[in-house]
Amino acid sequence: MKPRIDRRAFAAVLVTLFCWASSFVAIRAAARDFSPGALALGRLLIGSISLGLICLVRREGWPARKAWRGIVVSGVLWFGLYMVVLNWGEQEVDAGTAAMIINIGPILIALLSGWLLKEGFPRRLLAGMAVSFGGAVVVGISMSEGGHASVLGVALCVLGAVAYSAAVIWQKPALQHASALQVTAFGCFVGTITCLPFAGQLAAQIAKAPPLATAGIVYLGIFPTAVAFTTWAYALARTTAGKMGATTYVVPAMVIVMSWLALGEVPKPLAFAGGLSCLLGVAISRGRQKVRPQT
Repeated sequence: MKPRIDRRAFAAVLVTLFCWASSFVAIRAAARDFSPGALALGRLLIGSISLGLICLVRREGWPARKAWRGIVVSGVLWFGLYMVVLNWGEQEVDAGTAAMIINIGPILIALLSGWLLKEGFPRRLLAGMAVSFGGAVVVGISMSEGGHASVLGVALCVLGAVAYSAAVIWQKPALQHASALQVTAFGCFVGTITCLPFAGQLAAQIAKAPPLATAGIVYLGIFPTAVAFTTWAYALARTTAGKMGATTYVVPAMVIVMSWLALGEVPKPLAFAGGLSCLLGVAISRGRQKVRPQT
């Protein structure tokens, strides 16, 4: 008998993917007026306020002692370091190159979770990720258009991918001792503290920024941060880190559609082909392994 699909976890994944895909549009609107550190801090401040209010309403207490190591490490690496270096790296390389490099993250998650979390290396997962990564590369090539790329920018994007994948590996065990909301909220608080050195930049830039750029930061803080990271943690607690990482390959396909609808950027046939490959790879990786009957 096949195990039932956790519908709540599936819905949580969809919310996460939609919010993270939409963040690319919001970042584009805000990055022209805010430096990488200021943009990250502004986003985290809004996210922390939102999550703090939700914790108060739900009367969430402090996380268990055993969860704190994972919360702190994932908070510094993902909420702090990743957001800053990604914002910075996207200023040094074109969008297509950044997308291709960042998408090594799910592969690193699969390898690290198979080794450190003892999740193993399922063939369907690895095959699906190979297909999806190939699609992400195609999407990146279609977006590049001969854009610029510096050694610093490539290094920053690689650092972002490593930080993101390592954070997921630390976050997974923390969810065994604390709720998804606690892990997300306190991780966001840690990330905010990590980015406080950029407070002066944020104060100076927000005074000059147009309303659209400021609205972009507010949106990033509420939806791609507070909402999406909570639904991510909820789903991560109910499946393997490797499968969750593979699921993020849906994002490039969603970004193509959103850019088309919201920005009027008509995607090229190559982008469509890459997006379909991403979706096919996720379908393969999320499929169930066939269990051979014992004789």
